Amino acid sequence: MKKLLDEFKAFAFKGNVVDLAVAVILGGAFGKVVTAVVEIFLNPILEALPKTPEGGTGFVGSLISFAAVVVEFLLTALILFAIIKAMNKAKDLKKKEEEAPAEPTTKVCPFCQSEISIKATRCPNCTSELKD
Repeated sequence: MKKLLDEFKAFAFKGNVVDLAVAVILGGAFGKVVTAVVEIFLNPILEALPKTPEGGTGFVGSLISFAAVVVEFLLTALILFAIIKAMNKAKDLKKKEEEAPAEPTTKVCPFCQSEISIKATRCPNCTSELKD
């Protein structure tokens, strides 16, 4: 049971699951913003169309309603793409900072070209005295 719990903890707190949760929350929030933009700017266009005798706007109104939904989807996708791209870039910058190059621990003997400790003053292979 402990092994199963440890596996679940490793899965749940893995970066991908947290990223997914953040994306879902942001998607919901930006979905509301995009819906508001569509209602403010595209719905007045629909309301300005001439009405049919049944009270609808006809085929053109249906096309505009569909276009409004497509625009809403594209705006939401674009915003989420920009956010995820920025998050990935920040994550890459953090990785680069963590992967700073380590100080060299060896050097090459100028006489015999063998690899030796950087602190060596004499080559253990050819016994030459090193000046650097």
